[in-house]
Amino acid sequence: MGGSTTTVVVMLIVVLHYYMLLVYGASWDEVSSEADGPAPAEGPDDELWLPRAGPPPRVVNVDDYGAADAGVDAAEAFLAAWSEACNSSAGRSVFLVPEGKAYLLMPVSFRGPCRAASVAAMIKGTLEAPSDRSVWLERGLQEWITFEGVDRLRVLGGGTLDGNGMQWWINSCKLNRSARCVTGPTALYLRRCTRLVVEELQVRDSMQMHVAIAYSRDVAVSRLSITAPAWSPNTYGIHVSNSREVSISRCTIATGDDCVSIVTGSTFVRVTSIFCGPGHGISIGSLGANNSWAHVSDVLVEKATLLGTTNGVRIKTWQGGYGYAERISFRDISMRNVTNPIIIDQNYCDSARTTTPSSCHDQGSAVAVRNISYRNIHGTSASRVAISLVCSAALRCDGIRMQDVYLVGEGRYATCSYRNATVVQSGYTFPFCSAEM
Repeated sequence: MGGSTTTVVVMLIVVLHYYMLLVYGASWDEVSSEADGPAPAEGPDDELWLPRAGPPPRVVNVDDYGAADAGVDAAEAFLAAWSEACNSSAGRSVFLVPEGKAYLLMPVSFRGPCRAASVAAMIKGTLEAPSDRSVWLERGLQEWITFEGVDRLRVLGGGTLDGNGMQWWINSCKLNRSARCVTGPTALYLRRCTRLVVEELQVRDSMQMHVAIAYSRDVAVSRLSITAPAWSPNTYGIHVSNSREVSISRCTIATGDDCVSIVTGSTFVRVTSIFCGPGHGISIGSLGANNSWAHVSDVLVEKATLLGTTNGVRIKTWQGGYGYAERISFRDISMRNVTNPIIIDQNYCDSARTTTPSSCHDQGSAVAVRNISYRNIHGTSASRVAISLVCSAALRCDGIRMQDVYLVGEGRYATCSYRNATVVQSGYTFPFCSAEM
């Protein structure tokens, strides 16, 4: 009798699982997940992503389409090779950039959908962006290498993307106050892709963002090396927007801005085993600029090491915005010589970006910040203020939990303070947080 009951229960669970898949388009893990984010990604399942049955993949070499490594623009040859690989009837295809060569590549966009069941962009050589800013400015372009609208795409190979960003940095309005503020191009932009893998690439000296993921789903990014000088302005490492089910793991990022930034529309994001420094740390936001509605939820940042960064883990929302940042967990993080280890700023306002000084006065709305967890975070603060949680009087931060957080100053006492927030502390936590009066 007991065995029959167990069998019935198991069958009901299975039926419920497939019902949710059909009706909601969600997996069991998605429906039952809480604040810990998506399950860790250990790499793609080749049996699912690249079926072993059928003929071997077709290899399309850019050299066969006229690409040269003598400083001549290779964009036309790359696009011709991509068209052949994308539209291959062989089932699987490989878009190959061979090893041992450096190619000058003007701004280029590789678009889908593809006829091939899966495409691997195997970048083994070096791709170099033009150093002349006019290439982008004259055409109003903000991207260098773009992959868009491709399902089952893998971008890998151990090669290098060199953004040649020096001319952008020295002409930035952040370094040269007399210069006009211009948004620099992103080195690698991945837009509207599903079941996407990006791994084993070096991306260096981007004009602005190094890697951007937007409007994509089911993304695994791993083993990237991203570098730019600490003084280079706005050189974000990995930037995630309007995407879900994103895993970022085992990356080394040293840039002049956020190592990883997660902004509006992003949900079920997991960032694990990241080395960050120099840079501005790992950020949620900013959110809600120009009185806009924004949302980020179900994010897990874990097993990160931050060395000499200006910030550690930060949540930043503009005053006057709407929406929410919720169910976000930071855990198992080591910091050394980090200037602002833990920050929530719900009243952010950059006066340089506002139209009038009054735009930075207190406003009656805010992006809600709630259910935020900090656990097992330890290290040293380069400033006296190790933890600062500044929340809005219009909409308090709710459900802030700290457990086993231990941060000491570099030769000085470290402090923790919060304003307009509900904070629960447990375990061995230092410094102990007190409310600002």
